[in-house]
Amino acid sequence: MSETVIEVTGLVKEYGGHRAVAGVDLSVPEGEIFSLLGPNGAGKSTTVEILEGFRRRDGGAVRVLGVDPEKADRSWRSRIGIVWQGETLLPKVPVREVVRHFAGHHPRPRDPDAVLELVGLTEKARALPESLSGGQRRRLDVALGIVGDPELLFLDEPTTGFDPKARRDFWELIRNLAREGTTVVLTTHYLEEAEALADRVCVLAEGRVRALGSPATLGGRATAQATVHWSQDGVRREIRTDEPTRVITELAAGYPGEIPELRVHRPTLEDVYLELIGDAEGIGTRTAQPEAVA
Repeated sequence: MSETVIEVTGLVKEYGGHRAVAGVDLSVPEGEIFSLLGPNGAGKSTTVEILEGFRRRDGGAVRVLGVDPEKADRSWRSRIGIVWQGETLLPKVPVREVVRHFAGHHPRPRDPDAVLELVGLTEKARALPESLSGGQRRRLDVALGIVGDPELLFLDEPTTGFDPKARRDFWELIRNLAREGTTVVLTTHYLEEAEALADRVCVLAEGRVRALGSPATLGGRATAQATVHWSQDGVRREIRTDEPTRVITELAAGYPGEIPELRVHRPTLEDVYLELIGDAEGIGTRTAQPEAVA
């Protein structure tokens, strides 16, 4: 069995009496790409900052790489890598020298040239960071995050501002890291990114876990009914069913050729996500009312 890299039980964090994180339980095994989804204010950033050791919790138990982050030392920090949402401020020296400098802060770093090759920046090794494109700068951020050969990598909105091709190139880079055994915690607002990369997805809303599972099964998605749409005499028709193939076969018997405007729709990750956070916002509104009255 894989080693558990992150273990969280009953995590709580309060700000001025408001519970930003209200009893979160998580478990992430070694080598998994684990994605946190949720609207702004859901508790994602707070949870991740606690896991990284940059914020103290108010309740619950947390173990990351077998250590409580609040009590972690420098050797523990050398085992994790972080790619922040904002770009890292860098000196005006060539890319290779920047990576070599960061490597010097770790006890057992990767070879800087090998890291540049891994992130696709070998041809830019002599360039200044300020001359790189947005996608190349993000690759450099990743290089700095992995040059210490971390066991656990935190990615915070890593592809914000990327064009579609750059985003997909970046996804392949993250898959390669996971194949090498790096555990990845990905925070993103891009649902297609979570679906493409994550082994499991956790949806947070109102500081609580609303759903946890693979992108294909999240929120009952795998067993949800399909909707068959078609046109009959110029009128749009639809039916929800557990057996779309049977429905289409029966429809086809009534048409000499193609079924007009036939379309089969199953819930997407976005459909499930919006339903989950919508339900959570409704719960939050209802539970807030008695407190306001009191």
